[in-house]
Amino acid sequence: MTDPRGRIFDGLGRLATDAVGMAQGVKREAETVLRTQAERLLSTMDVVTREEFEAVRDMAIAARDENEKLAARIAALEARLVEDRGSRA
Repeated sequence: MTDPRGRIFDGLGRLATDAVGMAQGVKREAETVLRTQAERLLSTMDVVTREEFEAVRDMAIAARDENEKLAARIAALEARLVEDRGSRA
């Protein structure tokens, strides 16, 4: 004869396993819905992608470096100009 408690525990085990599987499915579905909503929201906003941001940031860094080089060159030329004027006097 089969133990009725064993069948009850087997049934509870299957029920728990099914509940966990269902919870994981609900979690995946919720993540998908949230991701879709977030993508839809971001597509309607005027935001830049990470790639665009990094490209502009790199351009700004390059421009700042170039400005520093040009400022140093101007300072050197001004110093030379002052020297030339001083030697003529």
